[in-house]
Amino acid sequence: MTTRVIDGEDVEATSISPALTFLLATACGLIAANLYYGQPLAGIIGSELGLSAGATGLIVTLTQIGYGVGLLFVVPLGDLIENRKLVVSSVSMAVLSLAAAAFAPHAAPFLIAAFLVGVSSVAVQVIVPYAAHMAPHAIRGRVVGNVMSGLMAGIMLARPVSSLLSEVVSWRGVFLTSAAVMALLAVVLFRLLPIRMPEARLSYGSLMASMGRLALHTPILRRRAIYHAFLFAAFSLFWTTTPLYLSGPHFNLSQGEIALFALAGAAGTVAAPIAGRMADRGWTRVATLFALVSVALSFAVTHLAPEGSHLALAILVVAAIVLDFGVTTNLVLGQRAIFTLGAEFRSRLNGIYMATFFMGGAIGSAVGGWAYAVGEWQAASWIGFALPVAALLYFLTEKRG
Repeated sequence: MTTRVIDGEDVEATSISPALTFLLATACGLIAANLYYGQPLAGIIGSELGLSAGATGLIVTLTQIGYGVGLLFVVPLGDLIENRKLVVSSVSMAVLSLAAAAFAPHAAPFLIAAFLVGVSSVAVQVIVPYAAHMAPHAIRGRVVGNVMSGLMAGIMLARPVSSLLSEVVSWRGVFLTSAAVMALLAVVLFRLLPIRMPEARLSYGSLMASMGRLALHTPILRRRAIYHAFLFAAFSLFWTTTPLYLSGPHFNLSQGEIALFALAGAAGTVAAPIAGRMADRGWTRVATLFALVSVALSFAVTHLAPEGSHLALAILVVAAIVLDFGVTTNLVLGQRAIFTLGAEFRSRLNGIYMATFFMGGAIGSAVGGWAYAVGEWQAASWIGFALPVAALLYFLTEKRG
């Protein structure tokens, strides 16, 4: 199936099949997981490759930087290059990058590979607008929500899966296993994805220059990106600091128990399809309010029980689910909103949106680590609470309609 764009809307088949939606959701989850496999293994990897304790953080940081670079310079190509070709090429790059990481003899080639893993993982942000193109307007939110549920599941499950798998096949085996999965995925996507050829006839330079104009002159994009930058900063702060909190003297949990905690938090990803349906029904404003309040409450409730108690641990599990539910809801609402603005620049809008809140996430991780070092969970959690409250105050300035 090919698609054409007329007056900013896709002219194509009237629906996207459930099988194709499931394939796109699965692909997003598998690809996004590549960004997070290295996080729980950073200490082991750094020790084997000869990285100092301070330099071990580069394992995660360079992957994130690569992803940010890809969001700005690769994702917009979805408005210029045939989408199936772009997705399959990116996944193929992931195969090579993951294999290079698995066989890296020392730190330098591993860090280069980690950067390229980040760049190649932006294939997910080509897939999401691709799914929006394939879906008719009436169910676009539902389709985007279903695809995003796969992406969020990949993000949340990657860390515990990586921890558990490394005990069986070592950290190198984790990367090699993912490389094999990506190779199979590339073949499946090449064979089953419909062709979508964008209408844009811009040069790459003109394409990139247009992103600045879109950011400056698209109020919905700016608002949704800023809302989610605050929420994703809170999300990153939570998942950066809770492993430290749970393994510390208050709870003294093992890595396996922390992995189970992360698995419990993944339950919040069920919000994606629900949020998509709410957006399709025109309930974006009330759903956004719900998401912002939910994330704020997820931090506040962690202070209701004494630290280290069974009740405190149970509340923390509930907080993780509520947090992920709120963040996922807001993410899907934002993408549904910007995807209504025009098919011809949908990938560029998505690139700007994702890059903006990804920077928020990077700041949240850094601030969370600093806050925990200074004042443990008390300090980190109240900063986490302040972030969605700031987004809520900005949201209240939004005009109705």
